[in-house]
Amino acid sequence: MKPHSIGRALGIGLRVAGRIAGQRAAAGVSAANLPARPAAGTAAQNRAAGQAAGQATRGVARGVGGFLRPFRRIGGILWLEVTGVFFLLFVLVFAPTLWRTRASYAHGPDHRTFLVTAAVMAVFLYLSVSSFWRARRR
Repeated sequence: MKPHSIGRALGIGLRVAGRIAGQRAAAGVSAANLPARPAAGTAAQNRAAGQAAGQATRGVARGVGGFLRPFRRIGGILWLEVTGVFFLLFVLVFAPTLWRTRASYAHGPDHRTFLVTAAVMAVFLYLSVSSFWRARRR
């Protein structure tokens, strides 16, 4: 997403959230200025107030969700890149063992160690490269 698009999404999300909050605040002030009704209508009033609060909450949640949407995408890319580096560290940790046992790759005292180390390195290298690949595709 281009920086221009991120700014546009942030601006729209903030405007929507601000408009909804202003409308709800104005509705709350006008409802507070109304004269008190008899006790028989309190259940209906409570229900109406609960529905208004629910609508306000939904509106604010939509506004905040619109505001956070670009950050969710960027956070996902960052998570994939950090995960790729983490897996690459395991490859670097096992590399000296593979290098040390390279002489006995076919037959020798460290044959099993070489094969296990090579397999572990291949798995972690695959995980690292695929993580960076997925981050690049986003």
